[in-house]
Amino acid sequence: MQITIRHIIALVVFVAAQCLGAAQASAQATAPSTPYKFDLGVELGMSGYIGDANRTNPFRHPGVVGELSFRYLPDTRWTIRGIFSMLTLSGNTADMNNVLPDGAAYSFKSTVYGLEARAEFNFLPYGMGETYKRLYRWTPYLALGVGASLSSSGGSTAVAPTLPMGFGIKFKVSPRVNLGMEFTMTKAFGDHVDGPDLADLNTIKTNFYKNTDWYSRLTVGISYEFGRRCETCHYVD
Repeated sequence: MQITIRHIIALVVFVAAQCLGAAQASAQATAPSTPYKFDLGVELGMSGYIGDANRTNPFRHPGVVGELSFRYLPDTRWTIRGIFSMLTLSGNTADMNNVLPDGAAYSFKSTVYGLEARAEFNFLPYGMGETYKRLYRWTPYLALGVGASLSSSGGSTAVAPTLPMGFGIKFKVSPRVNLGMEFTMTKAFGDHVDGPDLADLNTIKTNFYKNTDWYSRLTVGISYEFGRRCETCHYVD
């Protein structure tokens, strides 16, 4: 699992760097405007957990997640997005192959509230309009951001900064309505998302990922664009 997590981080950083370079190189050639400034959406789906009580499949004990999102649309390539999410997580050390000290076994259920700010890069200029703008009604995209989580488990609460990393695909049903699917892997810089009993099961200091928790989200959603841009002036505000 250690290799998998490092591969995820390396892939996100590499692709984000490539996307940023490509966007800067082609900014003047591909800067069509979007007709609306803002986007409000809702997403629902399945949540998963990686941590001390589960080292492999994040959806071994699937939970549920609901999200509200708000996007600012500066152009057809980039999006600034804020997300408020609520999700449930669970895990059980009895599912693991390794044996804990004294043969102990632990399970947990947790509710997590998250607040994130992300930058999203569309691989294709996204929108609907005249053909000369070369817009696409669908596009894959990559997301990277920062955030914070508040988790509640076993009668205790904990706050941790987070690093969400995601990718997805969106499709424009109409000029204002969008459908999307997204997978997000979030690193919590803390070890209490799964409750206080699972902070250090092996009573030793461990490496980068074992002393922190991860949670994932696989969601589908719908959003609505609003805030029409100026159509008569000679600039895009």
